[in-house]
Amino acid sequence: MADIKVKLETADLAEIENRILELCQQLPHGITDQVIQNELPHLEPQHRAVAINRLLSMGQLDLLRSGTGLLYRLKDAQSSGKMKGSDNQEKLVYQIIEDAGNKVASRVDFTLVMLVSEISCWLGSSVLSAGIWSRDIRYKSNLPLTEINKILKNLESKKLIKAVKSVAASKKKVYMLYNLQPDRSVTGGAWYSDQDFESEFVEVLNQQCFKFLQTKADAARDNKQSPMIQRNSSFASSHEVWKFICELGISKVELSMDDIETILNTLIYDGKVEMTIIAAKEGTVGSVDGQMKLYRAVNPIIHPTGIMRTPCGLCPVFDDCYEGGEISPSNCAYMSEWLEF
Repeated sequence: MADIKVKLETADLAEIENRILELCQQLPHGITDQVIQNELPHLEPQHRAVAINRLLSMGQLDLLRSGTGLLYRLKDAQSSGKMKGSDNQEKLVYQIIEDAGNKVASRVDFTLVMLVSEISCWLGSSVLSAGIWSRDIRYKSNLPLTEINKILKNLESKKLIKAVKSVAASKKKVYMLYNLQPDRSVTGGAWYSDQDFESEFVEVLNQQCFKFLQTKADAARDNKQSPMIQRNSSFASSHEVWKFICELGISKVELSMDDIETILNTLIYDGKVEMTIIAAKEGTVGSVDGQMKLYRAVNPIIHPTGIMRTPCGLCPVFDDCYEGGEISPSNCAYMSEWLEF
């Protein structure tokens, strides 16, 4: 794509930059591109891109990633003050960690990002980061491991950065800025607690979601109306299921719609639930991009035979299993668990 040439007077550019900085001061959590558009509706996208790029290059704004998009936020003056007196190596490590947390779009191609898509996200949402491994910090800084460990401890003591354990590798830590929150790739989301998968919690949610859909299906069947009306009234949106789970109060963590849809997908794979997608008016609760997902409980058409209920029926190494071999029925852990159940 050819470079975008923008003609803009210096005085006008300074006015736009000042207005953007004022918005950032009014909303310290960060502002989205949509906020700037609402406040400056007559500002052309090219001019907006030039102003934001200048603010980023001058170090007055940070470009951050949130759960659903990008945020522009004023540089943390407190962090900048705390870095005063630090040596160049410490500043280098801090900059590497900061870039890892804020890297969503480079300043070079940011104009293209703004022109291709409209960025939107909820104000006040937590800024998320996947962090960076100490090995990557060592690679980018070319510093000895002992020196890096010393610098990381100093930065942690100043509360400029923090270390977070990742579910991908429990013995390793990722580092991110102190004011950022780890994203799902690090924490594992609602299904993990202290890097342990909460299988019992997932099973309880699975049962309650299915119970809600089954109750709705039974109520629709008892209406004694036409089959089509019964079928349509047996569906529930993911928002309805999410609301039901929230009202039950069985979760100690805040569950999102995506979390509930993940549980509903497991029910679909189990053959207990089916999903359909319908068109929905813009602004309808639970709709995304003019579409809404609906779910309903179903009864299996054919019950599985007895042999399919055994571990052998779904065993991926069935052909390699034989008595006396490395894999055999006599030492099969899955068979033992099934017989005990």
